[in-house]
Amino acid sequence: MAHPQSQSQGPEPLVDAEEVQFWLGKVAAWGQAESPGTQKDTCLYLRKLKDFLQLLLTHINNMSSTTETMRRLPFLGQLLGRLCWNPCITADAASRGLLFQSLWSLYSEEPGNAVERKANQWIRKVLCQLATEEDDTATQAVLTHMGVPPREYHLKGLRKMVALLVEEMGKSCTSLGNANQRCSCDRVLAVSDACVPLVTCPEAAPLIGALLKRPPTCVRASLSQDFLDAVSSAYSSQCLSLEEQAVVSLWCHNLPSLEEAVISLLESVLTNTGSTLHSLEQQLAQSILPKACAQHCSVFLVVNDIFRSILKQVEGNQSVLSLLHSFTSCFLRELALLQPQGCVSLKAFFPNTPQNLLVPLLTQPSETPREAWRDHVNWLSGSLQRLTEEEEGDEDTVTRGQCVVFESWFLLVQCAHWVEVAVQLLVSAGPEDCGPLLWLLTFYHHPTNMGHCRALHLVSAKEAWDHIRSLFLVSAPPRPADSLQSLVELLSSRPQQPSLAPQLVLSLLVNFSVLYQNPLSGATEIVCKVVERSGLVREAACILSSLELRLNSGGCSSTDANRVQLRIKALQDTLAHKHIEPC
Repeated sequence: MAHPQSQSQGPEPLVDAEEVQFWLGKVAAWGQAESPGTQKDTCLYLRKLKDFLQLLLTHINNMSSTTETMRRLPFLGQLLGRLCWNPCITADAASRGLLFQSLWSLYSEEPGNAVERKANQWIRKVLCQLATEEDDTATQAVLTHMGVPPREYHLKGLRKMVALLVEEMGKSCTSLGNANQRCSCDRVLAVSDACVPLVTCPEAAPLIGALLKRPPTCVRASLSQDFLDAVSSAYSSQCLSLEEQAVVSLWCHNLPSLEEAVISLLESVLTNTGSTLHSLEQQLAQSILPKACAQHCSVFLVVNDIFRSILKQVEGNQSVLSLLHSFTSCFLRELALLQPQGCVSLKAFFPNTPQNLLVPLLTQPSETPREAWRDHVNWLSGSLQRLTEEEEGDEDTVTRGQCVVFESWFLLVQCAHWVEVAVQLLVSAGPEDCGPLLWLLTFYHHPTNMGHCRALHLVSAKEAWDHIRSLFLVSAPPRPADSLQSLVELLSSRPQQPSLAPQLVLSLLVNFSVLYQNPLSGATEIVCKVVERSGLVREAACILSSLELRLNSGGCSSTDANRVQLRIKALQDTLAHKHIEPC
């Protein structure tokens, strides 16, 4: 018959009591390994010690909490504490790794009692001592004996700790099959918290990258907000170097960091008024933002929302319009490079745009035969015109209609290549087929129809086109002075009338001067006199630069390329003599 008290006995010990006493006696005798004898004895038992530490680590990982670990292994704190202060132990890579892993496993993400809170404080103190330079006499003695500079020793120790944690952060979730088992993801938050003071330390960069790129397989694998804020601040101030995918992951984790990146791009474009369109294209090509937008629809939606908000505030700012068009072109190129299985439907990227306009606008002119350009632009113009008439004419749905019209115009701004094609086609158009082209150009520059002025703007645009066309029909100079003055007046605001956007008139003028089949001297005379009198020399140079970039990208027939390039170069040289900033 069993003894009555046998049923109330506690659980069977996890570790042999004699073995525990042996190692506690050893680490107490070793102390901080100050004498050659203790150092020799430590090295002698190092292999067996590592086996014992590995056994303890296995038991720690199988526990549900730090409280349970300390109850089942009450000697653990004393043992680890003494070992962490022994430089002979911490100098060994494998032993040091086991100590780090044991400490991280004991750290509680959300301490539930005084024991766990105290354990967290102690663990932070020990880790800080291991990873930083401390003026410890025993350590200094060993390092001096080994001929290793203290800074080198601590940096190597930090690198080893980082390597171990990077490996651990790369492991998959361990609680998927057992809800009662302690999850390895529990340590993600603790590790990210511990990295906050190290974000500007180059040695910690691999760990920071590993934390950011860790896939969210478990709800417990969240990153500390303090960590994300610290990383964002360090990266934006160029105190932290991150791999491309780590930056993208940072933006996915931390909305403020993404917003800061977009605002920084906008500010650089708005403040650098002397930059060329070519330099803007290069800046965007080197930026990670278009690629991040292509890889993550959620990132694109945030970026697009910021652009949308800015555009409402600075509707006619040509720098912003150019940025949106160039950014969208870069984004579409990155999207095309993705594997089909990694692509998201275009509708997901542009959920607010009328779907019948989406593909026709996003299609590049280079993807459409040149002989089909006129039909394509006419279809776009007709579709947008019907949409504006339907939405703006229904008094019951004015607000919704304004939103639909704005979203359609917003996409047209992003796909302004078709507006540029429309201007190019107007050079060779006649009075009978210029209507749809002029409507698209007018809508691009005057989308809001404030005061129902779109019809008046369209009349003014037709007047400007007629006047420019008549000027270039004259075979040779000189031209009547009043004919040029009339064009100057078109570029100026006129009282009592809705003012036509100067960019609209200038784009027509520059395209005619480059593409129309008339003598170069006559084109140069018209452009230079008009833009100089109207004070728009720099704006004309910018439009010329933009036209050159588009024509070089396939917007000009091969038979006409040499003539066009010569005219662009001659016009650029002439405008450069007007002492303008480069565009």
